[in-house]
Amino acid sequence: MELVSVDDVWSASADITGQVLRTPLMRAPWDAELWLKAESLQPVGSFKLRGATHAVARLTAEQRSAGVVTHSSGNHGLALAHAATATGVPCRVVVPEGAPAAKVDRIRAFGVEVVTVPPPRRASAAQQIATETGAVLVPPFDDRRVIAGQGTIGLEIVADLPDVDVVLVPVGGGGLSSGVATAVRALRPAAAVIGVEPELAADTRDSLAAGSVVSWGEERTYRTCADGLRLPPSALTLAHLLERLDGIVTVTEDEIRAALSRLVRDARLVVEPSAAVAVAARLFRRAELPAGRTAAVVTGGNVEPAALAAALAD
Repeated sequence: MELVSVDDVWSASADITGQVLRTPLMRAPWDAELWLKAESLQPVGSFKLRGATHAVARLTAEQRSAGVVTHSSGNHGLALAHAATATGVPCRVVVPEGAPAAKVDRIRAFGVEVVTVPPPRRASAAQQIATETGAVLVPPFDDRRVIAGQGTIGLEIVADLPDVDVVLVPVGGGGLSSGVATAVRALRPAAAVIGVEPELAADTRDSLAAGSVVSWGEERTYRTCADGLRLPPSALTLAHLLERLDGIVTVTEDEIRAALSRLVRDARLVVEPSAAVAVAARLFRRAELPAGRTAAVVTGGNVEPAALAAALAD
C-alpha cells in the first residue's frame, strides 16, 4: 500500500494556504514543557478543515459539478460543507443519529443537504449517494487527500517548535495521526509521535497490537464522550500508523473531562471532549510518555453547551 509522503503534505499546504488558519502553538500556562496546537480556532472549529479543503482543491471541473458527499459525526461534515460551498461545489453530508446537535445545526446552516441515518449505516449511505448521484465521496479519514491535509499540522508544529521532542495526537479513524506522523517523522526524526484515544474506544490500540484493523463496533465506542474518536482506523490509516506512530496511550472519561476543564479555565480555549484527550495524556499518563518538549494537538471546539457546562461543574 502506497503511503502518503511528506511531499504530499507540502502540496496540501500549498493548496490550503489562505483558506485555512495557520493556528498558533500556544505555551500551556500550567506546564513549561507543553505547547497546545489550537485547531479549535479554525473557522469551522476543528482541524478537519485542512483535509476537506485539500480534497476539494484536488477535484476536477467535472467532479466539482457533480459535488461531494461524506459521512461524519459533525466536524468533517462541517469542514467539507465549508470548503465546498466556498467554491460553489454541491455538498451532501450523512450524519449518524445521536450526533451532537451543535455540529449538525452548523452543517445545515451552510445550506447543504443533511441525511440522518442509524450509526452503522453512515458509511454505506454516503457510498450509496455517491453511486446514485455521481458525487465524489470524501471520507473523514480513509483518503490520501485528507491525510495529507491533516498532516499540515505537523509541518506547522515543527516550524514553530523545531526542537519538539513529543507530539501527542488524538486518534479516531487515524487520518490526523497518520498525516501528523508523516510530517513530523520526515522533518524531526528525533521526535516521538504518540497517539491518544479514549479507553472506551481503543480500536486503534488493539489494531496496532494485532497488526490489522480491529473494530469494537459503534455500540461499544458510543459510550465515550469523545464523539469524534468513535470509529476504528481503516486499512490505509493503520498502514501509516504501523510504520510511523511511535506509541499509543488511552485515557479515561474522567481524565478527558478534567483536561477539557483545564483547557477552558487555564488556556481560555473552548474545546470539545475529543480535543482534550492529548492534554489528558500529558496530565494523567505522563509516566507512559517520552520526556521533553511536548506539543499536544487540540483538535476542535464544537462542544455541546450542556457537555461543556457539565465538565466545568466537576
